Amino acid sequence: MDVDVDVVADELYGLAPERFTEARDERAARARKAGQAGAAKAIAGLRRPTRAAYASNLLVRRRPEEVAAFLELGEALRGAQRSLDGSRLRALSHQRHAVVAALARTARQLAEEEGRALGEGVAHEVEQTLHAALADPGAAEQWSGGRLSTGLSPPVGFTGLPEKAPVRPRPDRPVKQKQKQQPKQKPEPSREPEPPREPERRRARAERARAGAEARQKELREAERALAEADARVAELERQLREARTGRSEARRALSGATDRAREAARAARE
Repeated sequence: MDVDVDVVADELYGLAPERFTEARDERAARARKAGQAGAAKAIAGLRRPTRAAYASNLLVRRRPEEVAAFLELGEALRGAQRSLDGSRLRALSHQRHAVVAALARTARQLAEEEGRALGEGVAHEVEQTLHAALADPGAAEQWSGGRLSTGLSPPVGFTGLPEKAPVRPRPDRPVKQKQKQQPKQKPEPSREPEPPREPERRRARAERARAGAEARQKELREAERALAEADARVAELERQLREARTGRSEARRALSGATDRAREAARAARE
């Protein structure tokens, strides 16, 4: 039976970092014993995930709906960044940071539930990975695969704001020539009147500009809607997490009480 490297990688990157190396070496040895040297080499080359990568993978695997919404948000923001002005993007940037912070908190809580608390430095790496997934489609694809071995970094200088318009170069000054070398020029003919079709061209250009502005406004509304939905989903997840923790505590108390009562009943029965 052939060894599927993708299946093995999915399994390994779902493990805690301290269990990764031993499990990877065991899978590689198993593939080598089965005579599949290529698969064994590919498995042995898988890198152990950092704590930030582990938390990021955990978030992707445990919160698929939030991951899908986050990827949609990234597409909307990248589209808005290509067309919107600076003031609009600054507002979107603030909302983007709020969503990233909320998802980073969720990743941190998931890791704590697994008994692996994250320090501030690792939590910052998780946030940087989320920013990278928003800024770059390639990073988004890596992150959403749930197989990161290390955290991702957003593009250098990424702020969510549009780049400055390029400065137009100043035209070169014409080279002055001596008057005696220039042939005598005939006077320029009088300018012909504007052709009658020029007003139509101007109206067409105005229509195109108006259509472009409407399209940019539509992209903005879509981006704001996606951000609002992501905020609502994050808030709902945080509420569910609080309820789950409360329910878990109550269940533990109930289990402890039931255990005590069972022990008392067993003791009475023995007596």
